[in-house]
Amino acid sequence: MIATRLITCLAALIGAAGVVLAALSTHAYAGTSLNVAASMLSLHAPAILALAIGGRAGVLHAPTSVVAAWGLIVGVLLFSGDLGWRAYSGAAAFPMAAPSGGVVLIAGWLIAALSGLIGQARRA
Repeated sequence: MIATRLITCLAALIGAAGVVLAALSTHAYAGTSLNVAASMLSLHAPAILALAIGGRAGVLHAPTSVVAAWGLIVGVLLFSGDLGWRAYSGAAAFPMAAPSGGVVLIAGWLIAALSGLIGQARRA
């Protein structure tokens, strides 16, 4: 229950950050990779919410959905954080931050798929 609340809270904050970065990419930092960071945050926030709620409701395999949600959280923060940092400072947050975040995102989505398969198998 605590994990679901924390994941839900982080998903909402990620969504809010996506809206903020979208505004900044339009007005203050046009032409930078900030719009990609905003899109990634806005895209993944509802997916993270769905994983938290689906695991809690029993539609998804709960432990696996939590792992998938954390993967998406860490991945999107690494990926978007690096792109945002590049837009502000002109340099990477650390070497391979965005690609590492991308790999973690892919893994998170694959674990989410597994959570759905396991959840459906247990219900049948």
